[in-house]
Amino acid sequence: MGAEAPAEALARVGRESPDPELTARTFVNERSGPQGKGIRAAAVRADSHPAALRAARWLRSRLPGDDRFGDPLSTAGHAPVEVLGREVSALEPPRPSAAHELGLGALQLWQGLSEASGRGRGTEQVTLLFTDLVGFSTWALKAGDANAVELLRVVGALSQAAVARSGGTIVKRLGDGVMAVFEESGGALEAAFETRQGLAQIEVSGHRPRMRFGVHSGKPRRLGGDYFGVDVNVAARVMEAAKPDQVLISDATCEGIPLDRFALSRAKRLKAPGAPGDLHVIAIDPA
Repeated sequence: MGAEAPAEALARVGRESPDPELTARTFVNERSGPQGKGIRAAAVRADSHPAALRAARWLRSRLPGDDRFGDPLSTAGHAPVEVLGREVSALEPPRPSAAHELGLGALQLWQGLSEASGRGRGTEQVTLLFTDLVGFSTWALKAGDANAVELLRVVGALSQAAVARSGGTIVKRLGDGVMAVFEESGGALEAAFETRQGLAQIEVSGHRPRMRFGVHSGKPRRLGGDYFGVDVNVAARVMEAAKPDQVLISDATCEGIPLDRFALSRAKRLKAPGAPGDLHVIAIDPA
C-alpha cells in the first residue's frame, strides 16, 4: 500500500478524533515520523541544490537595486527595507539557501523601486555638506568633558535644525561635525549660512565656537543609509581646505548656484591628498 497523502491522513485523524485541537496535534506528531523527516530532508536538498542557488543569484543580478543587499554595509541604515534586511540576514541558515537568496532579492527589489520612485538617491546628483568645529579637540582638553559635551549638544541641535529647514538630511555625525545631503545645492548653502549665523550666539565656558564648511555636488553611491565614493572624499577635502567661518564650494557645485542669491570669490585650485588634480574651490557668501 502506498504512502498516505497528507490530506488523506488529516481527514483520517479527524474522523478518529472530532476534537480539532487534538486532530491537529495528532497530525503533526504523525508527520514528524520517518516520512516527515524524509520530506524535510528533500526540501533542504532542493533549497541548497547548486542549480537552485545559481537560478536565485541570477535572478538577483537582474533585479533593480543592489544585488549584494543583505551584508552589514548595505543594511546599516534606518529605512524599513534596511531594518528588514538586517532581520532576514540574521536568519541565514548554516548552509547555502535559494530561499534565503530570494527573500533578500524581494527586499533588493523594494530598495530598487524605492530609489526609482524618488525615496532614494540612486544615481541622481546630490549636494554634500561637510562641517567641522575648528580647534574643538584642543579646546575640549582644557574645558573638560562636561563642557565639551554641552557644546556638541548645542551645536548639534543648531546644525540639525538648519539642515532640516533647508530640505536636507544629516547622514552621519563625525565627532564635532556632520555630513549632510541635499537634493539642491542652494539648500546646502542655506544650511551652512544659517549654522554659521547661529554659532555667533553660542558660548560655552567662555568659548565661542567657529566652524568651517565644504560643499560639493556629484553622484555618490548610496548604500545602507550612507554615501560612498569619490564625491564624498572630494566634499571632505573641500571642507578641510576652508578657513574658520568660511564656506567653500567645489566648481561642480558652482554650476548650479543661483548667482543672484550668492556672492562668489575667485576660484583657486585645491591641492590636497585625495582630491582630483583639476578640482577648484570657491569661497561663497550670501549676496
